[in-house]
Amino acid sequence: MSARVLVVDDILANVRLLEAKLESEYFEVFTATDGIEALEKIQRIRPDIVLLDVMMPGMDGIEVCRRIKSNPATRHIPVIMVTALDQPRDRVRGLEAGADDFLTKPVNDIALFSRVKSLVRLKMLIDELIARNSVDNNVLLAEEILTPEEASRPGRILFIDDHEHMAARIRRFVEGHHDIDFISDPLKALKAVEDNDYELLMVNLDMENYDGLRLCSQLRSLERNRQVPILIIIDPDDTQRMARAMEMGVNDYLMRPIDRQELLARINTQIRRWRYTCKLRDSVRNSITMAVTDPLTGLYNRRYMETHGEALVDEAANRGKALSMLLLDLDYFKRVNDQYGHFVGDRVLKELASRLKAQVRRLDIVCRVGGEEFVILLPGADVAIAWRVAERIRRAIAEEKFDVGEKPGELLLDLTASIGIAGFESPEDTLEKLYMRADEALYRAKEEGRNRVVIREAA
Repeated sequence: MSARVLVVDDILANVRLLEAKLESEYFEVFTATDGIEALEKIQRIRPDIVLLDVMMPGMDGIEVCRRIKSNPATRHIPVIMVTALDQPRDRVRGLEAGADDFLTKPVNDIALFSRVKSLVRLKMLIDELIARNSVDNNVLLAEEILTPEEASRPGRILFIDDHEHMAARIRRFVEGHHDIDFISDPLKALKAVEDNDYELLMVNLDMENYDGLRLCSQLRSLERNRQVPILIIIDPDDTQRMARAMEMGVNDYLMRPIDRQELLARINTQIRRWRYTCKLRDSVRNSITMAVTDPLTGLYNRRYMETHGEALVDEAANRGKALSMLLLDLDYFKRVNDQYGHFVGDRVLKELASRLKAQVRRLDIVCRVGGEEFVILLPGADVAIAWRVAERIRRAIAEEKFDVGEKPGELLLDLTASIGIAGFESPEDTLEKLYMRADEALYRAKEEGRNRVVIREAA
């Protein structure tokens, strides 16, 4: 794994040691010896992760971390606090400042590489989501993704352990801050994870009757919730199993004896990061949907029709499958806008979209490609089938008035549509050729009196 790592420490020997270790794993390492230099380099090189010493003269690591995490442009960069102080309160201070993790000196190689690789993987995922969510080259910033209320509300946690005393202790620590369920049977826990929207899974790696590592692997293989964060509880000396857990996708670990404040800080960090990632994914999906959807009718737009239409034409050419296109135009729609205004015209188009979707299969593609012009692609349908579909659509439009007033029954309009049909004819066909033939058929339908379906016969 290659990534840019910024190491910040005022002691040169510590910097060189970490630099050598990370370069041996093929990371690209940058260094800084104080907080001001670190903040400047973060702005300039945008590292994938920051290893930050806590005890530095002037601006200490806690303040540097706080500034990184308060800046919307850098707050998604993971920060690992590194210190010689091995006290839970120091770890909590760092985590409360926004740090993503904590390492103590002398830094254990297994812990170092596991933490760095895990957080870099997450950073790369978030970078990709942010890039996809960019609009007009302006990245949607972190505070626009997750509100303070969303970040701070109680989370849903599942703790899996077959030691009752451990479960009772964790419950005392967590209750009042988050909602937590306990399950002692790992097989039942797997079912519960599939059936519930947990935001954090906690696993005691030292269960008596089940292999904790196997359980983590099984949790990561679940289709629906495979990316929900996992926090394991482990003995301090069990570094080999800890490293294996991190390699298989465990997000964080907590070593015994468990400190309440550190437990809550790590839980809060994992849940907040999970919500941020989920919200970012949803935002990306919405952005993609908006890019291919007509905002008025909710149908697909011309861009979607062109992209997926070309794919259907290729499939018809390569596999010999039938494909037909309907091109539909409302008759005298301009009169509606001129007489009743565009608000009524918009209601007509929304109602028309609803009727079109009701008359086709789920696999058919309905698109609004112009003002009152719609394309319907029918995969697997020849022109005979397409004609029956088009006639059904024509009747659905002509035989029921459009109720488009501000109140039900206030304005009822009789409307009709003309429809042209073209079918895929040869391997040389393109979507553009299909559209042009359907347009010719539509023109004939208009010329022959409207409110009718016309097929463009094969040449």
